[in-house]
Amino acid sequence: MNNSTIVWGTAGLLLLSSACMIGPKYQRPGAPAPPAFKEAPPAGWKEAQPNDGALRGQWWKVYNDPRLDALEDQVSISNQNVLAAEAQFREAQAAVRIARAGLFPTVTAAPSATDSGTGTPSSVRRLYTIPIDLAYQIDVWGSIRRGVAANSALAQASAAQLENARLLYQGELAADYFQMQGLDASQQLLDATVKSYERNVQLTQDRFDGGVASQGDVALAQTQLETARVQLADLGVERAQFEHAIAVLTGKPPSDLSIPAAPNQSPPPVSSIGIPSTLLERRPDVAAAERQVAAANEQIGIAKAAFYPSLSFSAGAGLETTVIGDLFTWPSRFWSVGPQLAETLFEGGKRRAQVKLTEAAYDATVANYRQTVLTAFEQVEDSLAQLRILSEEGVIADRAVKAAQQSLDISTTQYSGGLANYLQVITAQTSLLQNQRSVVDILTRRMAASVSLIQALGGGWDASQLPSSRDVLR
Repeated sequence: MNNSTIVWGTAGLLLLSSACMIGPKYQRPGAPAPPAFKEAPPAGWKEAQPNDGALRGQWWKVYNDPRLDALEDQVSISNQNVLAAEAQFREAQAAVRIARAGLFPTVTAAPSATDSGTGTPSSVRRLYTIPIDLAYQIDVWGSIRRGVAANSALAQASAAQLENARLLYQGELAADYFQMQGLDASQQLLDATVKSYERNVQLTQDRFDGGVASQGDVALAQTQLETARVQLADLGVERAQFEHAIAVLTGKPPSDLSIPAAPNQSPPPVSSIGIPSTLLERRPDVAAAERQVAAANEQIGIAKAAFYPSLSFSAGAGLETTVIGDLFTWPSRFWSVGPQLAETLFEGGKRRAQVKLTEAAYDATVANYRQTVLTAFEQVEDSLAQLRILSEEGVIADRAVKAAQQSLDISTTQYSGGLANYLQVITAQTSLLQNQRSVVDILTRRMAASVSLIQALGGGWDASQLPSSRDVLR
């Protein structure tokens, strides 16, 4: 048996042995998932079986607001934070390709022409060389493959984080939009109130001119009017801030976006919340945390593989001659080939510490994953509680408005007949306005809570939309 047979036989044996994988096999960690949500779904919301009426894609369309649709469409295209997350995902994809390159041999070439001599012109010798070298790290213990898997998991986590960023800023835009819509409704209410107060000022002035009312009644009516005007003007500051925030969320400078007033409010739309067990698949932040656990698991395998010898294979071939005309002739050829075994004999406990480090990092990612799951359930329960309580509060507030309106009607009639002073009218007016604004505020908060619930439920996303290991290589 000649040397080349031994070399190639050894190389073949090493290649076949590369099926071995050192380290723990990944299993998704358990996480607490209750059988049902504690909070009952509010009116218009219902529990559903998986995929039964679940939100899909453009979740904001459940609000049936074309203006909101147009604004939301800009978030994925122009929001700078979303674009940054998308660039980070592309970075993660490139990292997978870099890691995967370690599975293939490296081939290099370095042509040269070298002059050498001993000091006299006649001793100068020129050597022409075209060497081609091949180096291949044989993945006997699976370290390189685990590196590819770890980077693939991190790329999938980055994809989930991108979707989470989209959901975050889309939800923020919708919440700002409904807050602004609530301010428009309050503005409409105060506009009507100011006109009503102006009529009251004229009424008290006419009664004063007729000797029926006092100057104090006129002053009270004027004070009430100016107070309402101040409240009306103050709404403009808040509305401008929300409009500016929406502009930035859509990737525009505030000066480039003007949103017309839309005071018509409606209650939250009907939708389904799904069952708790599906929440782990519907939240992109939960999916990102789980993929980080998978990546940390691969790092343990990489650290453990360092205890075993590394095996590599190298080969070289080329042409070498002192006469350039003979460079491509058969006698100028040279070659070399052979495997190499390398093992660290002593490193002061570094590899053992590296394993402990990766195991601790894995435990941390598991804890983060479970905390993310708990936070997800907390957010759903919070939003469900908000919607339920605000719905009940809205019914009470409507009754309070009716009672306040009745009180004002009675006080106004009594004042007109001289049976009550104007302070009673002022008190009834203040109570009515406060209760009317409370109704607007509660409905605005219900809309914001419905957005929060949709976000907490994942906005129609699910883990099946994560890119596969093959996809992240594209």
